[in-house]
Amino acid sequence: MNPIIKEITAHQVKNDITPFKVGDGVRVHTKVREGDKERVQIYAGIVIARKGSGIHETFTVRRLSYGEGVERVFPVNSPNIEKIEVERESEAMRARLYYLRQRTGKAAVAIKEKDRAAEIHAQHEAEKAAKVAAAPAPAAAS
Repeated sequence: MNPIIKEITAHQVKNDITPFKVGDGVRVHTKVREGDKERVQIYAGIVIARKGSGIHETFTVRRLSYGEGVERVFPVNSPNIEKIEVERESEAMRARLYYLRQRTGKAAVAIKEKDRAAEIHAQHEAEKAAKVAAAPAPAAAS
């Protein structure tokens, strides 16, 4: 990207974006304006692509709606995106999951999920160690 454009758009790039990758199940909270009212609408699905960089970065979310595949492209830095929640992490083996377009039913959302058991176990052990360290030491008998 041109350094001049990068410098001009630097203040528009969001820094508080939840880290997510292709293959993750996400819930995108978007602001919807209807007349003079504004509400938040949630679009949940699987990220099948991420493209671009800087202010031009976009991601595509695919979901099944009444048996029909629906895709929507969101700009990552859009002010209309309130937040992005990662529902489930996965281990995608490709940069783009366009092959999901040919699949139907449960196979359309079948992606190898990330095994988080070891991560959860390590976190639990760390919490246990922190509790032991925070507990007061017993007084020595005289």
